Amino acid sequence: MEISQYDVCLVNLDPTIGHEMKKTRPCLVISPNEMNENIRTFIIAPMTTKSHNYPTRIKVSFNGKTAWIVLDQIRTMDKHRLVKKLGRIRDDVILSVKAAIREMLVD
Repeated sequence: MEISQYDVCLVNLDPTIGHEMKKTRPCLVISPNEMNENIRTFIIAPMTTKSHNYPTRIKVSFNGKTAWIVLDQIRTMDKHRLVKKLGRIRDDVILSVKAAIREMLVD
């Protein structure tokens, strides 16, 4: 299955430890396409429908539901954990994700 940056995919996150987000859930692929095409892992940010308005969480409407992209739970996953592709986020949400990652990790 071809996976592109900013696709939303259903990913099996288990097993987890402690406060890591659990179960099979939608996740935003944030790894660049060159990585997605050439290695067997991808970088994701899990999504949830239950959250608070934190600077590291981006509110999004996806598939008719309000959800949060949880950038404080970014992780690298093996592609075997991918269940299926669900869609792609809008361009305005992509800009918000980039700004939040830049604030968290670069600035």
